[in-house]
Amino acid sequence: MREKYIDLMEKILSAYTVEHIIRYFDDVKRDGLTEHGFPRLTSDIGILIGHGRRTELKDLFCEMMDFCCAAIPTVKAANDFSVREVICCIAVLEKNRIFDAEKINGWKECLKTIDPQKCYTSFAVKPDDIVHNWALFTAVSEYFRYRMGLSESPAFAELQVAAQMKWLDENGMYKDSPYADPIRCPMVYDQVPRGLFSCLLFAGYTGPYAKEIDDYLRKAGLCTLVMQSVTGELPFGGRSNQFLHNEAWMAAICEFEAVRYHKEGNHALAGKFKAAVHRAIENTEYWLNKTPISHVKNRFPFQEHFGCEDYAYFDKYMITAASFYYAAYMFCDDSIKAAAYDDSPAIWSTSEYFHKVFARAGGYSLEFDTNADPHYDAKGLGRIHKYGAPSPICLSLPCPAAHPNYKIKGVEPTSMSLCPGIKQDGEWKFAADPEWVHEMTDSETGADYVSLTMNCRLEDRSVSTKYRVDASGVCAAVKGSGEIAYMLPAFSFDGETEPEIAAEEHCLTVTYEGWQCRYTTNGRITDTGKTTANRNGYYRIFYASGENALDVKVEIVKK
Repeated sequence: MREKYIDLMEKILSAYTVEHIIRYFDDVKRDGLTEHGFPRLTSDIGILIGHGRRTELKDLFCEMMDFCCAAIPTVKAANDFSVREVICCIAVLEKNRIFDAEKINGWKECLKTIDPQKCYTSFAVKPDDIVHNWALFTAVSEYFRYRMGLSESPAFAELQVAAQMKWLDENGMYKDSPYADPIRCPMVYDQVPRGLFSCLLFAGYTGPYAKEIDDYLRKAGLCTLVMQSVTGELPFGGRSNQFLHNEAWMAAICEFEAVRYHKEGNHALAGKFKAAVHRAIENTEYWLNKTPISHVKNRFPFQEHFGCEDYAYFDKYMITAASFYYAAYMFCDDSIKAAAYDDSPAIWSTSEYFHKVFARAGGYSLEFDTNADPHYDAKGLGRIHKYGAPSPICLSLPCPAAHPNYKIKGVEPTSMSLCPGIKQDGEWKFAADPEWVHEMTDSETGADYVSLTMNCRLEDRSVSTKYRVDASGVCAAVKGSGEIAYMLPAFSFDGETEPEIAAEEHCLTVTYEGWQCRYTTNGRITDTGKTTANRNGYYRIFYASGENALDVKVEIVKK
């Protein structure tokens, strides 16, 4: 598996031509170091060279590394991220004797001159300061610098760790919200800090919070096994989602947990985490096998930034996947064997800070959002995945309402999920919209199925949907008063390919990449004529409607 990680890093780097790297370097030499994308690219090239890969870049890398090590101590340029990565690179090159001692020591001497308060962007001055994940990156960078002998004390890193402990919820998940009241926490911004805490423990951190961190990681690790979709994906929800680096960091977390349980003698659970690693890697490989390679899960030209926040551009986020896979490489123990993937029936809810409900059975996995951030997502059933099928064929994440925080072009953004609706004043109102209240009212886990009921309320009217998930698909039984409906997404464009959509009175099908998503109903299917979008591409909006009661079945099958 370790060799597989180096293969993945090399494949990710192949998305950057040599001309692209030189042009990027020229820009950085002209403008100075402004963010961590360039040091991250430099470090990953160096790590590959240290493993005998891309050796033709050795001279260019050496110049890039000289520049990074000289610049990092002199300018605040997101060094919070970069220092740990540069140190990992130096360690590999030194161990494998790729450069002489004079060159290695020259880079180290540069990093010895770092003054944390002048070098880093985000850090705590006292333990109760309000700082989030950047300061945790800072802590890891400083601790790695200390472990390499480039600083005299871990005190600065310890202070950052102390300021971070307040952000962990009862499940060990990291609460990092863009709002003053942290009720809508992004899923990626839970996972990345947990990966960073894992880096700290891996590097030998034994400070006053070591046991507390380890206990939180243990709890959250078990949650990760339930949250990972059957296609290997990180949960949807909030910023920085649907990038290739999502599954890379998930693989790192699962490698760390596999080692934990292997050491404890729980080889069955260690094997489950290894199986989760394999699923995450399969997902990344699916996207890396596309041409050209992109950093986001769609087929629009990456220069268009479709599905990306302003900060999530190619030069920074493509190489991020390689960086996170190197963390997985560090944690990996190749003696641990993967078990069969655990897709046993399960239902699990996060804390209120993440407001997600997960369900899986029969090769399907579902994710509901009961309090979505409308700038990124929508309320309702936002994901149905089937193992082996392309993730967006039904829905991989909801479509946000107007004014999304990531780039969409060509359509008017409209909230969309798989959700019920009611007729009000002659217009359909669907529970994807922010004003609805969502609540899971009951659930059941059987030997080969799960079922749960979601109640959705708009003012004084409510509509309930009982979901049953098994190997035959996802059945939704909708009940309400009067005219009711259920929203159906039809994937229509991924940026390159238009899936085939066929609509009849009681059946709607989407055919894509050799798979078919089939919606059948005892009601009537209607095309709204509207198209909306999420990070994966465009979706046409249909709905099934009936009176008082309505059944809808979703099946994803090999065509």
